[in-house]
Amino acid sequence: MTHVADVIAATIATHNSVACVGLDPRVSLLPPVLRARYRNYGDDPREAVAAAFLDFNRNIIDAIAGHCAAVKPQSACYEAYGHYGIACLEETIAHARAAGIPVILDGKRNDIGSTATHYREMFRGGASDLQGGSCVTPGQADWLTVNGYLGSDGITPFLGQGAGNGGIFVLVKTSNPGSAELQGQVSGDGLVMDAMARLVAAWGQDRVGDCGLSDIGAVVGATYPEEARQLRALMPQTLFLVPGYGAQGGGAADALAGLRPQGDGVLVNSSRGIIAAWQDRSQGTWADDDWAAAARHALERMNEDLNCHR
Repeated sequence: MTHVADVIAATIATHNSVACVGLDPRVSLLPPVLRARYRNYGDDPREAVAAAFLDFNRNIIDAIAGHCAAVKPQSACYEAYGHYGIACLEETIAHARAAGIPVILDGKRNDIGSTATHYREMFRGGASDLQGGSCVTPGQADWLTVNGYLGSDGITPFLGQGAGNGGIFVLVKTSNPGSAELQGQVSGDGLVMDAMARLVAAWGQDRVGDCGLSDIGAVVGATYPEEARQLRALMPQTLFLVPGYGAQGGGAADALAGLRPQGDGVLVNSSRGIIAAWQDRSQGTWADDDWAAAARHALERMNEDLNCHR
């Protein structure tokens, strides 16, 4: 087994990209040709949407494979469509892994005990079957986003057996405007986000791969670069997952503010800026059925932008 942080580090080095592509499909982001193709598909409208999402995702994954560090499907986009959406999510994850792309499942799960263990089984497999063994999960992700508000007994069940066998990203400083309402409040000799950062560093200190990064990462938004620099000092061995680049207003320099001194330790996510690039005709003229080419073009521009600043 290769440590999940080492896999990310190797992928970044091989593809010269710290970009993470958010696979957050919505009906409004589907090209008209795709909506027309699946309009009368199946007997349930949810089945039609899920089929369109899967077609959309597979084409994008094929186009970006080898040019990004990871993909991050947002679980809620799929859960909204019931079991059809869950099946689409599993097949999307399986397709990305088959293409050699590490997968971060964005679920922001949060619980303790057996419930947290079931959440881990949801993203890494291992749920009990009726024969005394374990069920096979075709859509196993490599990482899961989690909320650490319950403390260490809400984190430990997500870690499984052995360091590096699946990782988590703990919410520390999120990119939304309201994050300061709690994360920016005074706690002891610092802020709530500082307290969470210290916990993340402590939880991960004995779970470090050869690359020097732990399998317990942190979500640190691009919209707060100064905070990212401060948090990096508290979490020197932590991989940062950075939302907020592009559509949410964070620029490349902001997104990379949390780099380690050696110039690594950051994954920068973009969702709409990549998967909805076909809607931006200012960047090129795309055929109605070539949304994947637009996504690849947008990813290349993102890579160039980020690489100029790291």
